[in-house]
Amino acid sequence: MTFTVRDAHAYIARVRWQFAKTMSQWPHEYTVREWRPDLELDFLEFAAWIRREGVVKPWSREAARPRYHNTYLELGGWEYWTMGAPLPETTVINRARVDQPPA
Repeated sequence: MTFTVRDAHAYIARVRWQFAKTMSQWPHEYTVREWRPDLELDFLEFAAWIRREGVVKPWSREAARPRYHNTYLELGGWEYWTMGAPLPETTVINRARVDQPPA
C-alpha cells in the first residue's frame, strides 16, 4: 500500500498538534509519536513520505551558516518536517504555517 495525500490529511486530522511554547520566536507545532500508539504505523509512513516527497531547505533560512538542512513537505498551507534521525528513532513531526515569515 502506498501512502497518499488522503492518508496524510487523515493522519493530520487525527493527531494532537502542540504549539512549541519554548520556541515562540519560531512559531510551529509538533506531534509526538507516542501520543497515539494506535497510529504508530501512520506516523512512520507520514514521516517517510515527508522525507521522500519533500524538499531539502536550510534552517534557519536567513542564517549565513544554517544549523540544519531538513526535508520540508508543503501540504494544505502547512510545511511539515522531521529532524532527520533515522526513521525508527524519529519521535516528532513538526509543522509551521507556510505564510509565516522565514526563521
